[in-house]
Amino acid sequence: MSARHHLVWLAVVAIALPSVGAAQAQKSTAKTYKWVDDKGVVHYGDSVPPEEVKKDRKILNSQGVNVGFEEGEITPERRAEMKRQADEAEKARIEREKTEKRDKQLLDTYLSVQDIVDLRDRRLELLESQIKVTELYLANLRKRLVGLQEEASNYKPYTTREGAPQIPENLALDLSRTAKSINLYEQTLKTTRDEQKTLRDDFDSDIRRFKELKPG
Repeated sequence: MSARHHLVWLAVVAIALPSVGAAQAQKSTAKTYKWVDDKGVVHYGDSVPPEEVKKDRKILNSQGVNVGFEEGEITPERRAEMKRQADEAEKARIEREKTEKRDKQLLDTYLSVQDIVDLRDRRLELLESQIKVTELYLANLRKRLVGLQEEASNYKPYTTREGAPQIPENLALDLSRTAKSINLYEQTLKTTRDEQKTLRDDFDSDIRRFKELKPG
């Protein structure tokens, strides 16, 4: 081979080699999609048809090895379901943190179940004392109201007797204030009794949980 022909051959090889390398690189980076349609049929392709873009798909390399994953197009229904699942997960996380915090507080505050019982009883006794005082106030107010009503029965508009005078302003004011006080103390009594029940239920729950955390 002459020197001239040798140079021409080298030039051809030099031009061809990049093309071969590019083809090999293209082959090595080629990818295939794998997805399952609504009927459960598995499909493969170097692209996903428009009607299948909502499907999740795996990405395979030229050797058929799974090298990635692409999520399908998210429909409004799926987005709503994802939000529902995320909300439930967040709610569960919050509840778990609340439980962990409560458990730590129980173990840090009490050494035994008896400690919880003693504190519960002291607080219940305090509320019971408040209830008894409120009931006493109510009894006195109701008794006073009866007396005021008897007195007011001699005046209009509480009597139909001819010629009866209009109720004195101070008596009408006393009646109104006494009735309002009774209403206020009745509400207070109900609130305190509800608080007493809630307190008892909460302590009973703490006792059960403490026994679970420190059995025996």
